[in-house]
Amino acid sequence: MSCYNVMTVLTNSRIENVPEMQNVLTKSGCIIKTRLGIHDAGEDFCSNEGLIILQLIGSDKEILELEENLNKIPGVKARNNQVCSD
Repeated sequence: MSCYNVMTVLTNSRIENVPEMQNVLTKSGCIIKTRLGIHDAGEDFCSNEGLIILQLIGSDKEILELEENLNKIPGVKARNNQVCSD
């Protein structure tokens, strides 16, 4: 049985939160296998709301620590989901 940890991180203050979020993500960089950032952007518009999707490979303790540290940042909501095959 294979299991995957996929964390979603939503921020409603993307521009203001970038330095603190990046610092937390950098400290946990060794457990982040894949990182995808999504926000509405256009020629005349750049949304302040953003979504980051992370595929994580660390221990349960490391993943929980990352989730807790991200959730300490005002305007950020992080949630890990473990998906396993049958």
